[in-house]
Amino acid sequence: QVQLVESGGGLVQPGGSLRLSCVASGSIFSTFGLYVMGWYRQAPGKQRELVAGISTSGSTNYAGSVKGRFTITRDNPKNTVYLQMNLLKPEDTAVYYCKIALAAREYWGQGTQVTVSS
Repeated sequence: QVQLVESGGGLVQPGGSLRLSCVASGSIFSTFGLYVMGWYRQAPGKQRELVAGISTSGSTNYAGSVKGRFTITRDNPKNTVYLQMNLLKPEDTAVYYCKIALAAREYWGQGTQVTVSS
């Protein structure tokens, strides 16, 4: 079994920055680099949506609402995927989840709350 633990969420003012981290542990061994990864978010009353994704080769994709403000990166030796969030807006407020996937296997973290408010 693989466990994912997110951290880095919190309360930030509009225009501020946060960096989320997601660390994988358990039966991941040396296969972390084989997983496709993504950050998702879910705001109250809304569906969960993909925010950013990163492939095994490092190619990235972003939701239009965060493009140019958020950056997803991965550090395979550390079994970690990051989401750097800049120029945060109140509409970015949500619970943020990381997900890793390899073939039919996918794993989710428990989520970390991000609140953007003055």
